[in-house]
Formats: sequence, structure tokens, C-alpha cells
Amino acid sequence: MKLGAYDYISKPFAPLDELRLFLRRMADKVRLVEENLYLRERSETETAVHGIIGNSTGIQHVLRLISRLKDTRTPVLISGESGTGKELVARALHFRGTMANLPFVAVDCGSLVPTLIESELFGYEKGAFTGALRSKSGLLQSADTGTIFFDEVGELPLEMQAKLLRFLQEKEVRPVGSNQKVKVDVRIMAATNRDLDTEYKKGTFRKDLYFRLNVVTISLPPLRERRSDIPILAAFFLERLAPGRGVQVSSNAMKALLAYDWPGNVRELENCLERAVALGDQRILEVGDLPPAIANAEVETHVPAAQEFSGRATDLEDIERATIERVFSQVKGDKAVAGKMLGISRATLYRKLKRYNIGARENPPQSTTLQ
Repeated sequence: MKLGAYDYISKPFAPLDELRLFLRRMADKVRLVEENLYLRERSETETAVHGIIGNSTGIQHVLRLISRLKDTRTPVLISGESGTGKELVARALHFRGTMANLPFVAVDCGSLVPTLIESELFGYEKGAFTGALRSKSGLLQSADTGTIFFDEVGELPLEMQAKLLRFLQEKEVRPVGSNQKVKVDVRIMAATNRDLDTEYKKGTFRKDLYFRLNVVTISLPPLRERRSDIPILAAFFLERLAPGRGVQVSSNAMKALLAYDWPGNVRELENCLERAVALGDQRILEVGDLPPAIANAEVETHVPAAQEFSGRATDLEDIERATIERVFSQVKGDKAVAGKMLGISRATLYRKLKRYNIGARENPPQSTTLQ
């Protein structure tokens, strides 16, 4: 017991019925421990990952990967469309783990001037070129012992891809104009909105660099594929944009938000709500407060019924309760199907059902028993 055993069985063994009951209790204990571990892990990542929130299956998978990778130095490639939050994931991986107090340097590869990329990354010596009045350390040296994040790494020209690959292999940099090499130990993270698998096959991205960066890939789903997260994200952004005011979204405005395809993803949603707060009455956001393209959006056939809301739903909890009740009724209490339609995990679904007292007469999940 001191070493962590849950319980023990004394000889002579108890009757078979008592043994079954004992094992059933032990299985329940194991299940509860696993569920609590999962919920604690999700809670830890969900509360402080710089706005990466949501209950959809895709975003929960991302949060679990962050939790598993945050304490490692494994290279991570983050893929996703613009506005999905790739840099947020990189920052969460760094600042949620044991490296939180070490340097984090973000490099926007798309904004670097081609002729200055090398000196920016590797640094330069005094007099190395016109205007180099003093020596300067590069971004790689600035990130030593910590993390360097290459945002939109697919924008790097092929020449710089070769030099970056050499750095990854040798773990050292040579400043422009210097003959001395400097050892640098950094964790590499990169992000891209391109399909690098296609790019290297076309010859626009180095295959060897791709496989160096692509040790673990985190793929961020676009907002149109996680529409069930829109009410949660909206509440999060409104509280940040108008703290303490309790700004809510009307039913018709929420329907418009759910119907829109969000080509700019989460960033566009935040900008949309910021505009609505500025133009609205500071209490309830109406359809007229939204940008015309969103306000005029019609509900498409691909929007699941799970994401339609009744006219009575005026705040986030009412919307969530109405959504779950509607889906649960449509699937006739099938929890597995309901979870898939809502895009949430099984543990989350059970917690929501209990919270809102939905399907109270349904049988609870079966625990493991001895046959």
C-alpha cells in the first residue's frame, strides 16, 4: 500500500460475489482516476494557453498535444490556415513547460528582407558590410537555451533553407564577417500555412529541411470545421474586449456567426466582435452590429442542426443547453452520436449532461466488470 497499491486481497479469498464487487469498485476507481487526470490535463492547458480554447474534438486534440510536448525539446511543425492561432500554440508549448523562464524568439520569415535574412538570423561582426558599425548577435544566439519559432517558414528562400539546415545539423552559427563559430542550443518550432509536403515535391522547399522540422506536427483546424466553438470563443473575446460588462450575443447574431465560413478564422472572429462592441449598445450585439458580409450570411446546408439555436437563447449557457438538448433529442439519447455531432469528447459530454440535467433517466456509462 505504501508503494501505491489501490488495495489488497487477504487469504483465504472471499466468496466469488464479493470478489466481483471488489474488482468492480477497483475498476470504477481506475476509471475515475483516468477521467480526473484527463480533465485536469485539459483544464491546465485550457486556462492559460493565450486564447486557445474550445470543446471541439479538433481543438481538444491540439490541447492534449500541447500538454504532452510542453516539457520536451522535440522540434514541432505547426500547420494551419492564417488566423488559426499557430503562434499561440508555439507560445503555449514554450511558456506552459519547464522552459518558460528561458528565451522565446519569434521570427516572421515572411517579413524578413531577403538580403538581410542571414545577418538577422546569424548575426554579424563589425565592418562585415556597409553600416555594420558594431558587432551584433543574431536571433539564433538570442534564443540560446530557449526556443526559436520560425513563423511561415515556407517563405524562406532556398538559399536560406540550406543555411538553416546546416545550423540544425551542426548546432552552431557563424556570424557574417566572422571566421569563428558559436555553439547554440535551441528548441526549434516552425509554422506554415502552406502544404510543405506538396512544396518539397515541387522543389520549392528542401526535402531534408522539411523532415528535420516535421518531427511532430500539430494541425490546427480552421474555424469553419469547429463551429461548435464559436459561442465559447465569442464569450471569451467579449469578456476580454469589454471586461465586466456582460455583453451578450443575440440569437439572430449568433446564427449569423455560425453560418459564416470565416476565411480569416479566429483572428477574423475577434476583429468582427471588436467592431461589434465598438458599434453596439454595449449590452447585446445584434445582427446589425456585425460586418455586412457576416450579417448577410445565410444558414448553409452544411451547418449541422446541432449548431442552430432557439429564439429564446440569449446568453452562452442558454445557447449551450438548448444545443445539447436538441442534439440529444435528435439522436434519441445516443451519447456517442451526440458527442460526435457536438464535436466534444465523451467526458465533456457527460459533464454537460449532468450540469444541465439532460437525459437524467439515461443509464450511466457501464464500468468494467469481471465476467
